[in-house]
Amino acid sequence: MIMERDRLSVLLRSENTVFTFKELSLIWKETDARLVKKYAYRYVKAGKLYPIRKGIYAKDKDYDRLELAVKIYTPSYVSLETILAREGVVFQHYDQIFVVSYLSRELSCDGQTYVFRRIKEPILTNSLGLETKDNYYFASKERAFLDTIYLNKNYHFDNLSSINWDKCFEIIPIYGNPAMEKRLNSYYKLAAHA
Repeated sequence: MIMERDRLSVLLRSENTVFTFKELSLIWKETDARLVKKYAYRYVKAGKLYPIRKGIYAKDKDYDRLELAVKIYTPSYVSLETILAREGVVFQHYDQIFVVSYLSRELSCDGQTYVFRRIKEPILTNSLGLETKDNYYFASKERAFLDTIYLNKNYHFDNLSSINWDKCFEIIPIYGNPAMEKRLNSYYKLAAHA
């Protein structure tokens, strides 16, 4: 258990910008949920923690929204259009943050819209093609591309020239979907003739 005067400094020193209730319990080494709620409430009231949604807090209003995205529902990772737009595979700008998770849902939180798309658990928990940065997981460009063709039968991509096809063919077995493999081959042929 951490001394009361040290609780806040431990959070402020953390690389995380967003904390779930469970993470607060672990960081503070506190097993009594009532005490964790009491301390969290006290820090929120004093303006030392920013409440984002029930059970999720941030150091301040300038938190990492991608980090929050993967902490709303876990396990999850940032993928789909969020990654594809950032990598120049699709040109359209999206205000939403797209996340792959164990359920499909769209919600707004603190002025940001999050779109969760359901993917089967064996795919979701397979780390092939996932990267970690600043305390959250996100898909590589190739994994985001594959997630997209897994979830969408006919998807238009604006620029396939930067896709590493060898990585795609290395990752595709985790999906266990022969129809998707055919779609991947079609996109590969299309990109080769572009």
